[in-house]
Amino acid sequence: MSIDRADGYIGVMIDDLITRGAPEPYRMFTSRAEYRLRLRADNADQRLTALGNARGLVGSVRWRAFCDKLEQLDVSRETLRGLSGSPQDLARRGIAVNQDGQRRSALELLGHSGVSFDRLVAAWPVIASIPAPVIDQLVIEAQYAGYLERQEADIRAFRRDEALTLPDDLDPRSIGSLSTEICDILGRARPRTLGQAARLPGITPAATLAILRHLKQEDRRNSADSVPSDAA
Repeated sequence: MSIDRADGYIGVMIDDLITRGAPEPYRMFTSRAEYRLRLRADNADQRLTALGNARGLVGSVRWRAFCDKLEQLDVSRETLRGLSGSPQDLARRGIAVNQDGQRRSALELLGHSGVSFDRLVAAWPVIASIPAPVIDQLVIEAQYAGYLERQEADIRAFRRDEALTLPDDLDPRSIGSLSTEICDILGRARPRTLGQAARLPGITPAATLAILRHLKQEDRRNSADSVPSDAA
């Protein structure tokens, strides 16, 4: 089981200690986590329970409760997403929004500071049965929806880099355009992945790109060498 920087603060701490070392006392500040908007207390179970269950660390009762919660969240999201209205419709229901002609769903309206859940229930009584803990979670998601979408895109890019492993025998000096200083940094740290290399102090975006280009060239060269001679 691996917990990375996008899964939990312990992943941030371990990665920092591996890639940066501890030349001074280490403190786990939230500012160290670039994905801290995702690393919230309210969604800790959704980030980590499945990982724990895969290793046999989650009991059956807790797992069933977790699955029930996920189902409630999914059903409630779809219910709220399916209820919508134009600014005029919403005004008739007592919900004031900008008169821009844009239809808004109940899920979007959860994120509006001036719209309470009680007001939404008055407009659509069918949602009154949604449990309060589920609503609390959906309110947070709705408030940060735009930021979370951008962060999820960043996380996908981060995990692509983490999936690119560096050869154990990689010689930084064989990579073109790297300075002696950067070669020394890579030689001392021996990062295991492109992501770890990119997070080393002193490693520039240009250096990360040079490493990626080198890996692709080596991969193409190895692929060409593996083609049987009679296949040409």
